[in-house]
Amino acid sequence: MKIPLSMFIFVQFSVFAITPPKGFTPLFNGKNLDGWWGLKTEDPEKWLNLPKDKFQEKWEASQVDIRKHWRVENGILINDGKGLFLSTEKNYQDFELLLEYKTVAGADSGIYLRGVPQVQIWDTTKEGGKWKLGADKGSGGLWNNGPKGTKGRDPLVHADKPFGQWNQFHIIMKGDLVTIRLNQKLVVHRAPLINYWDRKTELAKRKPLISKGPIQLQTHGGEISWRNIFIKELKPACCEEDYESVFNGKNLDGWLGPIQNYEVIDQTIRCKKGKGGTIFTKEKYQDFVVKLEFKIPSGGNNGLAIRYPGKGNAAYQGMCELQVLDNTHPRYNKLDPRQFHGSAYGISAAKKGFLLKPEKWNQQEVTVVGSSIVVILNGNLILDADLSKIDTFMADKKHPGINLKEGHFGFAGHNDPVSFRNIRIKRI
Repeated sequence: MKIPLSMFIFVQFSVFAITPPKGFTPLFNGKNLDGWWGLKTEDPEKWLNLPKDKFQEKWEASQVDIRKHWRVENGILINDGKGLFLSTEKNYQDFELLLEYKTVAGADSGIYLRGVPQVQIWDTTKEGGKWKLGADKGSGGLWNNGPKGTKGRDPLVHADKPFGQWNQFHIIMKGDLVTIRLNQKLVVHRAPLINYWDRKTELAKRKPLISKGPIQLQTHGGEISWRNIFIKELKPACCEEDYESVFNGKNLDGWLGPIQNYEVIDQTIRCKKGKGGTIFTKEKYQDFVVKLEFKIPSGGNNGLAIRYPGKGNAAYQGMCELQVLDNTHPRYNKLDPRQFHGSAYGISAAKKGFLLKPEKWNQQEVTVVGSSIVVILNGNLILDADLSKIDTFMADKKHPGINLKEGHFGFAGHNDPVSFRNIRIKRI
């Protein structure tokens, strides 16, 4: 299934927006609390299984509470920092959620997905007093996922705007995987939301995440305002393809190009020293995620061919070549930043400093959707670029293949024995 292009584009709305973006439904009508009720931090499975009369009692009591602490002014939802969390009456499975919020110093809030905490919102200043909990890293992380270092717990970048300004969230939940953009910056990339309600059980044995639940707007510690809350329900993740291994660990069956310039050793693909060229999968891909491991010798150079047409230079005739390079080597001291490891070669520069030492195995994940590419290296975001928005190239050299919508995946060797293993691709 195609993930909507809006995965990489947050559409901005004014406070007076009435018509939702195409495919989206408003959760807040801008006038009153219709469609909402109140919940605290509580396991959805418990209240979902209440007898009808008990559930009605709970719902009615919550209506009294939310009307004490939530109000609507000029199309904006405002909470006084107290009371139950505003929760959708409808439960959702897989979805794309857009909203805006504005808060004050000292406030602490969040967004519960399927009733599970939470996308964190907080005062990220030192004066807020929560740096020891990770507030200095910014809002948008799945803070309840576990201890420091747990995937998704802390945001990839600090993206909060100053107090008094509106912040924009774009959240996609597919299965248990969550992708979050805050103010158009990627802060969580395909991280699993952990089942908080079974948190006392070791992770490997925890119950799966609830399949459906409400969207909840959490609040405590200070006033918070919300507006432009829209949702799009998505096809369940269970109906998508899983990752497919594109290398059998034995030989280069399923690969094309100058395969004689590569060798298979210990279940790895390695470019022969002094050889090169681009080898590529027989299969073509449009939008996809690829996960792999690679090992670079000192000063080594290779590349990932993205949407490669099957001939020509992957960096120019393909959508792009993602650099695989030991840019710590002295001979690369004068490189253009768009040549560093993880960069879309000659197009967009990746962040430096996350490569392991030469001859160590690195883990990398690349997501390609439409014209956008996200690269995660050893758990760190190093590239988040929409190539369609770039019109300045290294050495002013054009990239004729940059707009390709489909192509092969491959490795672009440059004479060095760079190795790859555990290569898995998932169409999206």
